[in-house]
Amino acid sequence: MLISRPVPISNHLSFVRKFLAIFCAALALIVELAAAPRGAYARATAQFEALPLVRSRQNHLMVRAFINGKPAWLTVDSGAPVSAIALNRREYFRLKPTTAESKLPARVQINGAFNSVAIARELRIGALTLIDEPVVTVDFGYSVRAARRVHEQEIDGIIGADILFPTQAVLDCERQLLILKTDPEVMGRVPGFDRRGLRAVPIQVSDDYNLYVNGSVNGKPARLMVDTGSFATLLHRSFVRRMRIATRETQFSSSAVNLKERGVRVARIRKLSVGSVDIFGKEVGVIDLEGLIHDGLLEGSPPVAGLLGAETLRRHHGIIDFGTRTLYLR
Repeated sequence: MLISRPVPISNHLSFVRKFLAIFCAALALIVELAAAPRGAYARATAQFEALPLVRSRQNHLMVRAFINGKPAWLTVDSGAPVSAIALNRREYFRLKPTTAESKLPARVQINGAFNSVAIARELRIGALTLIDEPVVTVDFGYSVRAARRVHEQEIDGIIGADILFPTQAVLDCERQLLILKTDPEVMGRVPGFDRRGLRAVPIQVSDDYNLYVNGSVNGKPARLMVDTGSFATLLHRSFVRRMRIATRETQFSSSAVNLKERGVRVARIRKLSVGSVDIFGKEVGVIDLEGLIHDGLLEGSPPVAGLLGAETLRRHHGIIDFGTRTLYLR
């Protein structure tokens, strides 16, 4: 879920939180998009390709891509079930609307509002070329304004789980590398992937393509959504209150597409565990995640207590293996 670096309310900036179909989107529509026939894969000279990523000031990992021949910067976002392109770039990239013959929905619902589905005739990422790739067009207004304020590259879109899973991607959050399988018929794992010194944490993948890992907060079992689009690790406010964990106020706020702005507090967690990896004295953001994590997951057993964000993944050498559905941490 794309969240940008928090900035003071006085600057009228905020966390930029991405949105995509997890928020109140009808599950049937999301599954239909993700399960639709994938775009054809062009043959490549290499079976695997390691692509360097650029880390933005908002802590987003971006990769260079080409959409219908035009260069684009796309954020690699494990929290996005479906890939997206900025609404204001739709004409520039010459995206096509869906047709009745495609059996794809023309729109999906995000946070109570509808966003159009479009088709990229050709989406090229390194040596991988996807043909007639469905994407959701989304207003990135918050992210655009934040990028302009800090004078950095604006993103053109997002690479979501609908591309990362079929390509059996490996995302190295510390080394800033995205490894893709360029030929889906090739068997076997990514070569040269060094797991020494890392602990494996199984990833559970929901029907709507969200990634969860088991863990605990101060000894209480909880699940966390693995979200490289989230600048920081965030816990749900009601969960923190029930745990009677003290928080302190900040001057930061959070905004999401079609959702009201929300204040951000900070809590110090005595022990945050992700699988068998224990993190002591961890400071996390505390925010109302209603509408972002839905379908009763916040009240589940164990509850989805929040988001495992980019700063934790980077600090603990997080590697997400989409092929084996495993998170590696040090």
